[in-house]
Amino acid sequence: MKAAIVTPPAGIPQYGFFEDPVAGENEQLIRVKAAAIHPVAKSVAAGRHYSAAEGAHPFIAGVDGVGTLADGTRVYFGGMRKPYGTMAELSIVSQGFSAPLPAGISDTTAAAIFNPAMSSWLALTHRAQLQPGETVLILGATGVAGKLAVQVAKLLGAGKVIAAGRNQTALDQLYALGADECISLEQSPEALIKAFATQPYDVVIDYLWGAPVTALITAITGKSMTKEAPRTRLVQVGAMAGDPISLPSAALRSSRLEIMGSGGGSVSMEAIFASFPAIMEHAAAGRLTIEAIEMPLEEVSAAWTRETNGGRIVLVPGVSS
Repeated sequence: MKAAIVTPPAGIPQYGFFEDPVAGENEQLIRVKAAAIHPVAKSVAAGRHYSAAEGAHPFIAGVDGVGTLADGTRVYFGGMRKPYGTMAELSIVSQGFSAPLPAGISDTTAAAIFNPAMSSWLALTHRAQLQPGETVLILGATGVAGKLAVQVAKLLGAGKVIAAGRNQTALDQLYALGADECISLEQSPEALIKAFATQPYDVVIDYLWGAPVTALITAITGKSMTKEAPRTRLVQVGAMAGDPISLPSAALRSSRLEIMGSGGGSVSMEAIFASFPAIMEHAAAGRLTIEAIEMPLEEVSAAWTRETNGGRIVLVPGVSS
């Protein structure tokens, strides 16, 4: 079959031929219709993600996608058996790691939207346990996942959503998606600390880590021993601004800061697929939106490095350029 193949040195997949998968016990063969290029897929291909298998080359890129089962059922799927990924004509998945798609959403949109929408959905519901009316700060709100996080927070009942990012044009567009306030990260560290210190945050969804989180922690570090600080649940999702950070002990002693992660290992596959129906229902109804850019699978190498300006590239097997 034709596939996007990762060989050492890990990095950009190449279009080529790979052995067809054969379904074993409790597995399903999937004919792939669409697979998105997103940060997790890139990180796994480069060997940087904690789930990447050391020395397991060659393998097929992609960690989730949309396809059809043998009976024609259209599904979203993930959790493939290595070396098979989703960026190929065929893939293979364990029973229970696929979910039927509603009729009102296209293959391309479904493949593009679930991973980034799920990242904030589970961070808010499963990890932070967002309560109606709470204030949510989103660090990295101008990226694909960040834009969806703004929409998801509002759908889940956040009383106020503050979006923080570097791209001012993209920040200005977030008001239409539900942001109540925006904070530019293109400020001096001192100015950014001051900007973060203007109000308490119940929940922080962080796609950045690095310097922005350091500034936030400085801003919410308590300055009084006689007054209880407000509770802040910081959910770490991505590290686009760098890793690691500096965490002074006083920041934890003088605040009610709680730091947790949301990702594979901290969230079960059962929880991921449990979020699927609601996310797809909102997407099919237009309450969650994403810009999906369709490209042929054969152009995977060019697609891997293409700048999208806030969109998500989706590879489609069987379509020629």
